[in-house]
Amino acid sequence: MRMDMRTRKTVVKEAAKRYRRARKRDKGRLLDEFVALTGYNRCYAARVLRGYETRRYQPAPGRHRGGKRGRKKRYGPEVLGHLRRIWGILDFACGKRLTANMEEMICVLTRFKELDVSDEVRHLLLSISASTADRLLAGDRGHLELKGRSGTKPGSLLKHKIPICTFADWDDADVGFLQIDLVGHEGGNSRGDFCQSLSATDVATGWTEIRGLRNKAQVWTFEALKDVRAHLPFPLLGINSDSGSEFINHHLFRYCKAEKITFTRCREGRKNDNCYVEQKNYTAVRQTVGYFRYDTEKELQLLKRIYSIWRLYANFFLPQMKLVEKIREGSKVRKRHDRAQTPYARILASKQVSPQVKRKLKKQYATLNPAKLRRDMLKLQQRLHKMVAAKRRHQITNSKSEEKTAYAAAF
Repeated sequence: MRMDMRTRKTVVKEAAKRYRRARKRDKGRLLDEFVALTGYNRCYAARVLRGYETRRYQPAPGRHRGGKRGRKKRYGPEVLGHLRRIWGILDFACGKRLTANMEEMICVLTRFKELDVSDEVRHLLLSISASTADRLLAGDRGHLELKGRSGTKPGSLLKHKIPICTFADWDDADVGFLQIDLVGHEGGNSRGDFCQSLSATDVATGWTEIRGLRNKAQVWTFEALKDVRAHLPFPLLGINSDSGSEFINHHLFRYCKAEKITFTRCREGRKNDNCYVEQKNYTAVRQTVGYFRYDTEKELQLLKRIYSIWRLYANFFLPQMKLVEKIREGSKVRKRHDRAQTPYARILASKQVSPQVKRKLKKQYATLNPAKLRRDMLKLQQRLHKMVAAKRRHQITNSKSEEKTAYAAAF
């Protein structure tokens, strides 16, 4: 028979009195009777009978009846507010990347008067661990997982003259070897011409350059590669591409041969051979400009302006982690990464980069405000999205007008 709440409280009260006065040898029998009567789990029933009087009549000192149990929160609203701001400026980085660059970001933002924190709040921000940062920001973190299609078309027979470089062949000790790839902005409609983004990532330092292209024609790809080379803070020693015809062509092959640039390619259908740049297709390109279709001159110019700001923002202020070791234990694979560092910090730590280049980068770094770069980039992104929305509305209106005309012509 199921008891109502009032009856249950009465039974618990009387049973608790008897249980508290009973001898040890009798408590087992009373507990059995109480479990049979109430249907409680035995461990829970014993806890109810032992603590009934304490919870009912003697609340813990300094805590009102029914108060929330547990230790006091260490990170209050003020700390969480500053943490959210820094997290947003760092493009919503994960906890490991966020905490690794926390001290440097506080110094930079304070220097540009973007952040005003007391010594106590600063100490708390620096004491936050990566897992705690992820837990504090879990409610604000959003995930967007969309998959696109590959637009790579196989190149000519020239690819047999270009050696293959697999993932196992890469040595990240040498600065200047880039992996390159194209990302199409077809927006789900692959008809006609549309803009492309050329990504180039240095394997050793993670320094990444992105350029907007009118389409994937060889002339635009070659022009963008020369522009990337001109803006790299270190000499270009080699490039590795997929087997697409935009890269595997005689023009680029002759250029690399004349400039003594090592030219290799990955195996067809093996994206892991070019994994350092493939992972940038989402984190650098898709998260920055989205999955829309860009096919006009104005949209192309906005893409170029966004990428010109992004290269400074990401290379100087966004920490990255590199895979150090991967161990397979049966069916499990354990990965170990190094401490998160920005590409700028990795260049300063590299012995292969000249002191002149490091001094030039330090002067440039002192003039950069990450919060301002982030704001400028967001404004351009909003303009780009509004432009796409206006184009879509125009296309829908024209489509409805054509349907109406066709319907009227049928009569």
